Amino acid sequence: MNVLLIGASRGIGLELARQYLDAGDRVIATARDQAGLDLLKTLGAQTIQLDVTKPASISGLSWRLDGEKLDVAIYVAGVFGTESAKSPPTQQAFDHMLHTNVLGAMQAIPQVAPWVEEADGQFAFVTSDLGCISEASGSYAWLYRTSKAALNMAVVAAQPDYPRARFALIHPGWVKTDMGTAAAPLAVEDSAAGIRNTLHKLKQQARPAQVPFVQWDGTVFTTW
Repeated sequence: MNVLLIGASRGIGLELARQYLDAGDRVIATARDQAGLDLLKTLGAQTIQLDVTKPASISGLSWRLDGEKLDVAIYVAGVFGTESAKSPPTQQAFDHMLHTNVLGAMQAIPQVAPWVEEADGQFAFVTSDLGCISEASGSYAWLYRTSKAALNMAVVAAQPDYPRARFALIHPGWVKTDMGTAAAPLAVEDSAAGIRNTLHKLKQQARPAQVPFVQWDGTVFTTW
């Protein structure tokens, strides 16, 4: 398979790259800096330098992918914050969160989805259960919750424009990464393996009427 991973220099993205490569797949992976690119190259991935927070950086992604047939593309890039509604967010914090988690994905969709369609492939987006509006019980991670809810809407709204690509929203679980911290119960290896397995199973199923919103282990969210 041909696999594109957007935001793959650490955490879940890096482990996904490792596992797809170990399975014999061809991986194109993006990272913001040279250190991340070098790390991915040592695994055997092809690399593209990309900063999803900067539209000027991501604007050339389509031509970099020209001619590709992507069986799987995954937007992994994301940042987290613990701000609550007890104080207003700063513009800097808002811009950083929304640019990374939402704008980057919205910039990527029209540039990547056509190459996913070329393979009748899958375009998955790492989201979070904290983006479920109906499940919100407090304002912990207020900005993050807002960004993931917005990401979910962006993906669901875009799907009809790319009918030959299968979009999916995947919650990776609370994972032991720099972002998830050592307190998380789920190993990054298990999360990544679950994501890969879930995407494989989704591809075997009849095309759903709605973009699937699932956990890493395949559990389907019944509320948004």
